[in-house]
Amino acid sequence: MAAVEQSSAGGGGMRGGGGGGRGRSLANPDRVATVEGERLMRRCASRIGRGLQGESEGEDEKRKAICPLILVIRRHLSMHRVGSAGNTAGSSRPRKEKRFTYVLNDADNKKHCAGINCLSYLNASTSGTSDYLFTGSRDGTLKRWEPKNGVASFSATFESHVDWVNDAIIVGQNLVSCSSDTTLKVWNCLSDGACTRTLRQHSDYVICLAASEKNSNIVASGGLGGEVFIWDLDSSLAPVAKSVDAKEDEAPNGNSGPALTTLCNVNSSSNLASTNGQSHGYSPITAKGHKDSVYALAMSDTGNTLVSGGTEKVVRVWDPRTGSKKMKLRGHTDNIRALLLDPTGRYCLSGSSDSMIRLWDLGQQRCIHSYAVHTDSVWALASTPSFSHVYSGGRDQSVYLTDLSNRESVLLCTNEHPILQLSLQDDMIWVATTDSSVNGWKAEAHEPLKLFQKGSSFLAGNLSFSRARASLEGSAPVPIHKEPSSIIPGVPAITQHEILNNRRHVLTKDTAGSVKLWEITRGAVIEDFGKVSFEDKKKELFEMVSIPAWFTMDARLGCLSVHLDTPQCFSAEIYAVDLNVAGAQEDLKINLAQETLRGLLVHWSKKKQRSGSHGLSNGDTSTGKDVSLKNLPHPRSEVDDGAENHASQMLPSFEFSTVSPPSIITEGSSGGPWRKRITDLDGTESDIPWWIVDCVEHNRFPKENTKCGFYLHPAEGSPAPNITQGKLSAPRILRIHKVANYVVEKLDRPLDGNADSTFGMGLTSGQSQFSALDSSSRLGLKPWQKLKPSVLAPEMSLATVRAYVWKKPEDLILNYKVVQSR
Repeated sequence: MAAVEQSSAGGGGMRGGGGGGRGRSLANPDRVATVEGERLMRRCASRIGRGLQGESEGEDEKRKAICPLILVIRRHLSMHRVGSAGNTAGSSRPRKEKRFTYVLNDADNKKHCAGINCLSYLNASTSGTSDYLFTGSRDGTLKRWEPKNGVASFSATFESHVDWVNDAIIVGQNLVSCSSDTTLKVWNCLSDGACTRTLRQHSDYVICLAASEKNSNIVASGGLGGEVFIWDLDSSLAPVAKSVDAKEDEAPNGNSGPALTTLCNVNSSSNLASTNGQSHGYSPITAKGHKDSVYALAMSDTGNTLVSGGTEKVVRVWDPRTGSKKMKLRGHTDNIRALLLDPTGRYCLSGSSDSMIRLWDLGQQRCIHSYAVHTDSVWALASTPSFSHVYSGGRDQSVYLTDLSNRESVLLCTNEHPILQLSLQDDMIWVATTDSSVNGWKAEAHEPLKLFQKGSSFLAGNLSFSRARASLEGSAPVPIHKEPSSIIPGVPAITQHEILNNRRHVLTKDTAGSVKLWEITRGAVIEDFGKVSFEDKKKELFEMVSIPAWFTMDARLGCLSVHLDTPQCFSAEIYAVDLNVAGAQEDLKINLAQETLRGLLVHWSKKKQRSGSHGLSNGDTSTGKDVSLKNLPHPRSEVDDGAENHASQMLPSFEFSTVSPPSIITEGSSGGPWRKRITDLDGTESDIPWWIVDCVEHNRFPKENTKCGFYLHPAEGSPAPNITQGKLSAPRILRIHKVANYVVEKLDRPLDGNADSTFGMGLTSGQSQFSALDSSSRLGLKPWQKLKPSVLAPEMSLATVRAYVWKKPEDLILNYKVVQSR
């Protein structure tokens, strides 16, 4: 093998191997075995999945015969497990480390940036201060608003959920929310937004909640897993005599919790403890019976009746004190999406995707009235205090008021988006839709007859097609209100995004049609193009550069969520000069993930150094696993200490705003993810992933393969000698002019003794020649380094040449020649 050659491209020269070698060390045989085993298992699993589609009970033997094969493959893989970076010799850490996500917030973080799924109202008589409206959004946050004189002013943000907030209810002095992250969270209504409790038991998205008006410790939850749980919040917060190593997550799904034979008194003095974390050993009561998703719940004021509905199209009635079934009511022909109980618990209203509203008498166990008011699915219901009238909304974007006794209905208002939930308070009804704004309409809750006098009413039919037919015949009613009396504005949600080739900029389009350019390494909008064509702007911003995909991204929360996984996230490097770093050396390399993480956690690092404490204050407890850097093994075979690449000061391209700071999401030590704004981190969050801590505090991160292999040959007909015997390797970001430097240094003679000689480099046979740009003045090149047209541009990197010019799976081949200037 030829000796290793170092080019003048500091920090990462080219390695050459003779004899046509591969130019890199042999792969770890265990790694090869693992990869091949994984491929085999995936192929087998795919075939097994296809073979078992439509499996019936009679095919059990077939499944049993296949299962041992999977077991054997898994055993084979376990024998070849590869320890991840940071393992000590002889240890075996699972290769999949915790993911780290940061969510970019809009400049106006006092507003929601996605649809509003739920509303909840706290009266001044309960709060002792003011009326408050709580909104829960698909952006994963809840916000508190103070309505006064028709204007709702922002009060606080409640942030801890990591997915959509689907429902929220007031329980005493507490706010309870549920989310698609499968958790319930408890908050102090009047706090600054800190989560006091996280409850985990659901196996799928938690969709709906219900609570007793007169018993502030009972909450029911239902979700897509078909589970209905009844929680005693006092018991769930009380300490349980059990091993400290136990996890609430491990509590079985079943009716193993204490039966709520007696409910707490209305004036019970027991309050929810402000204890962070989960109680170990508590299990809620399970109302067993649903075979499919649960979308709606309602509980009587006394807490002795619970009703549920979902995709099974039936209303189920339970005793929430024991979880026992009472009855099952049939009548709807589609998913039940909304339920209400009157204060006595005898009458129940249900709204369904079959467009019908039904009134049930639970004493008679039958439907006594049905109302065909809407032309599409009914998703939201709200009744007057006397339960004499009901407000309804849904997919048809309309809010109707219906008299339950004489079936008279009137169209209150129309919205621009489907209606998800209603909240009626005094003379105002708040309407939540799939838009990020909330509208308030005059409702006359205590005197609804006034609304019938203002508009043209109609009689609700009792068949679902009657309203649809009336609408087609042109007899659609006229809404009473044209404009809302109050608006809580939101920020348009991002609906489309495109990661640009430089892997730092992202182009987005929102629901208002605005196209913006984000710089994700500092979480800011660097240009707002307004309402222009997204596709045209994407083509205009195209750059012929090739940077590894060091992150993934989605806009599920209505804003950009950037996901980082180790070690892939450390694969992207760029030169400091490309970031316009003042005074930076030409060869200084910046690792994008490392500097981004430093920028995100700069507040955490400073507060951690000052506090020197460890703990978690986000509604979760720590089990002592993977919580401290000193408990983690760090030696590893390939680690970059970043000594030559690390800048001591924070680079401007990685400084995140403190006015609208991003939030971070990561998995807690007890198994549950959590979310916080970077400016709210207090240094006690000890369960930040170890690989993040290692990178930010110790400047160490796994080396990814950032090399590119290629061959250097003299051009056909060129008198220049062959200066290499095998394949070379160099950093992917190495510039072509650096390769030219390497070739010239390897030549034993000057370029024909003529300072005007020109060195050219291009690709081999069949490849279209690439026009060079005369950028020698910017790069400070010597005269012989100036490239003529039809050769590679000097500022192009090896990765760019391979991706956009070479376009072959084979190794890159570069040709060089020397020509005389004319």
